[in-house]
Amino acid sequence: MKEKNNIKDAFNKSLKGFLSMLPMLLAILLLLGIFDVYITKDILLSFFISNNFIDTITGTLLGGVLTGNPMISYILGGELTDAGVSLYAVTAFILSWVTIGLVQLPAEVEIFGLRFTFYRTLFTFITTILVSLCTVSTVNWILS
Repeated sequence: MKEKNNIKDAFNKSLKGFLSMLPMLLAILLLLGIFDVYITKDILLSFFISNNFIDTITGTLLGGVLTGNPMISYILGGELTDAGVSLYAVTAFILSWVTIGLVQLPAEVEIFGLRFTFYRTLFTFITTILVSLCTVSTVNWILS
């Protein structure tokens, strides 16, 4: 009987937590939808200057701000590559698109706290740049 009450209490607490976060989750979904509709490929292309290091940082920043679904990032990455954006920038964009998520920061702060969220975002930003540089350098080395 006691175990049944514990499960019921846990469910009630989980439901209450979910319901309290629901407005934040709906706001995140709304913002993601707005970004997907209004941020075009031409707008994204205008940010890249054909400098591999600068484009990697730019790709990381853009991907972090324009957070979205991983499947969309691969399609958008292919379009950017076809348009002449460097593989460094596209790799950084895709990595940060699915890992940084500035749109989700308010919800993350509420759940995990400001300090954790700050350090997670900072380390993810730095790691995304390093992984992008190493990945493309390795691919170029293998293909040469």
